[in-house]
Amino acid sequence: MWTHPAWHDSGPSGARLRAYADHCTAVEGNTTFYATPTRATVESWARQTDPDFRFVIKLPRTVTHERRLTEVAAEMREFLVAVEPLGPRLHAVWAQLPASFGPNDLGVLARFLRRLPTEYRPAVEVRHPAFFADERAAAQLEGVLSRVGGEWIPFDTTVLFDGPPTTATEEEAWSKKPRVPRRTRALTEFPIVRYHGRAEEARTVAGWRPWLDVVTEWLREGRSPTVFIHTPDNAAARELSRRFHDAVRARLPELSPLPDPARAAPMTLF
Repeated sequence: MWTHPAWHDSGPSGARLRAYADHCTAVEGNTTFYATPTRATVESWARQTDPDFRFVIKLPRTVTHERRLTEVAAEMREFLVAVEPLGPRLHAVWAQLPASFGPNDLGVLARFLRRLPTEYRPAVEVRHPAFFADERAAAQLEGVLSRVGGEWIPFDTTVLFDGPPTTATEEEAWSKKPRVPRRTRALTEFPIVRYHGRAEEARTVAGWRPWLDVVTEWLREGRSPTVFIHTPDNAAARELSRRFHDAVRARLPELSPLPDPARAAPMTLF
């Protein structure tokens, strides 16, 4: 996300993460789903971010979708060696599971999580409808996660689907994003939320109001949540994330402000 073409102040490709980190304190590592990065690439990510910056890194699709968490020891070793340079920045190892991965697969998930080295915090995103419609299935998943200190990542698309698409980008999002109920229960000290809004900024902001209450309460409970804001094209995601943080901080003034972005100097001839 830190190379989004709409962010004209991103600068040279080797410094764009640093520019992103001037605006936000966490990032979703989505490119790792398509290929495990080289260790050198991850070392460059570490150099561009402070030790308290948070990476939520997605497991490769070979692990979650092709092998469905079975017989993946070699792939996981390669992945964990690659991301090791992040050190404390690796906030969570994110397993985004396919929609076909349901309650009958929880045994596989439990075995996989037990084998994950304990220094890594697991976070799981499920999309099978049963986990949202069947209280027993949800409780079983929570049990599997709680035994290893894992978190359930909700992907809240309820606002995206609260009315027909109005733009081409919303139509594309409708075809790709899961349509599941909102879930607001935290299992650990470090809940993670993915919220997806609409193309119209006002609808995105209005739709995240329930999360303002939830996140504020989590902070009052002593939890340390991470919240990611999405829109169909994500062009305004950076600034919307800051706006969400400001809205929470208005309710909880003791919350630390986000970094003050450095303004790029105008280009000159001399």
